[in-house]
Amino acid sequence: MRENQLQPIKIKKNDIVKVIAGNYNGKKGKVLKVFPRGHRIIVEGVNFIKRHTKPTTANQQGGIQEREAPLDVSNVMLVCPKCGSATRIGTFFTDDGSKVRFCKKCKEMIDA
Repeated sequence: MRENQLQPIKIKKNDIVKVIAGNYNGKKGKVLKVFPRGHRIIVEGVNFIKRHTKPTTANQQGGIQEREAPLDVSNVMLVCPKCGSATRIGTFFTDDGSKVRFCKKCKEMIDA
């Protein structure tokens, strides 16, 4: 898919998500960062990589560091804060014109 054909990302920073595909299938974590242009997110405690770093003035020792790598948004589902299950997300506009996300299972609003 081309960059301008991608669907908008319905997952936001600080949401709790569950991984539904890959090596970390079934793990839950908080979204640390969202990259809408690349259609990827970084989830806390999921998808670790080893980064080999040289010693610098900020990091005197250098060495091998583990950190989270981005995952594709299609590999995660939002965990509903009300019902606690991984669910799809719908959107609608309220009377005052603001856009609100809702859980497709329990029909409760996620953004209050």
